[in-house]
Amino acid sequence: MTRTYSFLSKASTRGLAGNGAGRKTGMVVLGAVGLAMAGCADQSGTGTLPAPQEPKAATSHKIGVLLPLTGPNAALGHELLAGAQLALAESGAATAQGPSQAQAQAQGRSAALQMDVHDTAAAGGASAAVTAAVEAGDGIILGPLTAVDTAAAAPAAQSASLPVLAFTSDVNQARDGVWVMGITPEDQVERLVATARKEGRQHFAAFLPDNPLGHALGNGLLASCRDQGLTTPTIVYHTGSAASITQMMRELSAYDTRKADAQPDGSAPAQTADATAPDKTLPSDLAAALNGGSGSASASTDGTAQPAAPKLAPPPFDALLLGDTGLGLKNVIGALADSQVSSSSVRIMGPGLWAAFASKLGALKGAWYAAPDPSSRQSFVTRFMARNHHMPRPLADLSYDAATVATTVARTTSRGYPVSALTRQEGFAGVDGQFTLLPDGRTRRALGVFEVLGNGGGAKLLVPATTKTSVAG
Repeated sequence: MTRTYSFLSKASTRGLAGNGAGRKTGMVVLGAVGLAMAGCADQSGTGTLPAPQEPKAATSHKIGVLLPLTGPNAALGHELLAGAQLALAESGAATAQGPSQAQAQAQGRSAALQMDVHDTAAAGGASAAVTAAVEAGDGIILGPLTAVDTAAAAPAAQSASLPVLAFTSDVNQARDGVWVMGITPEDQVERLVATARKEGRQHFAAFLPDNPLGHALGNGLLASCRDQGLTTPTIVYHTGSAASITQMMRELSAYDTRKADAQPDGSAPAQTADATAPDKTLPSDLAAALNGGSGSASASTDGTAQPAAPKLAPPPFDALLLGDTGLGLKNVIGALADSQVSSSSVRIMGPGLWAAFASKLGALKGAWYAAPDPSSRQSFVTRFMARNHHMPRPLADLSYDAATVATTVARTTSRGYPVSALTRQEGFAGVDGQFTLLPDGRTRRALGVFEVLGNGGGAKLLVPATTKTSVAG
């Protein structure tokens, strides 16, 4: 995969290990750098947060990191740790074995800007890890990895006024003091709807898998249409076989009504003579072969010529959001053809996950997806490889960005990580482009809109990446 969007909304760390995500993205255990930092992890697991620790956590510049450093997801945890370490190294910030007070002051920065690593896979999990971070006097938390761990860590962090930059993409975890750093499905949909509306699309629908990603996309479409003054979209969540997908697509696209309108009497339209048709004296199978693709007729198994399906009117929507990948997407593409839902009248849109296999989406030529501009990442890849001697996993982008936020704010504030500094209007320069932390816990990222070229050509950047999604009118 060339780009991963970290949809970890419903996955525990065990789920991550079991669903094959590690194999798809090529987990590799980092070397001495990652292991050395893991050795510094505070794995204590105390109970309720002591009240006297609250002021210390709220005013410190020490950077706490919560990641799985042992267990089945240790390789992924160390990869994200390496991303954060790179950001701190490039900023000149202190490490967990930081400089003396005099050295730090001579360099114009605080000796408190240190990395303090905690293992969420140790006894007590994320809850114990965040308690240890508070007791250690950390001023901000980078992590945890999953939505489950974020939900477990958030209460103690909020009680201590300790900001959390979590690596999940589950927007449900966004709240005061807890930011979702991943590229969310909701953000992708908002970008697509704004662009489609600017193109003149007014009637949106969605045909989505009945899973967490599908529901996140559906919720994003509902919110985007509401926020942009559009009519409420029709959303269908599908499960089951290819046959059931075909039937559900027919219902969504009003296939039966469109077919009846094309054939008022319920019968096939009369066939007219076609000068290009093969000689009727030819065998039926040869005639059918010579006539392939003309759309005028086909031959049944008994050799009887059958009229082709009539061309139907467009469906009751002019923009359709899909969410499948793999075999599910193949079945949906077949259902689109069956229901005569085509790009000539409908703008097909999909998740940023499509970027990983855009060259294989020939059947969806003209479809859109929203994603960061990959050219923005090249410099990060080069620097990461020079330090760690392997290609960075996509999730390392998030830990680098989170550490960039921490080091940037620490340089501009004398105490702690105030919300006003974290949510500054100009945002931050990230691996994949500019991003801004919003007061409600969401992260607005610069996303471009890409169009599938077809014929193995991948996709082209149609609309440059931007964090702005509003459309006039």
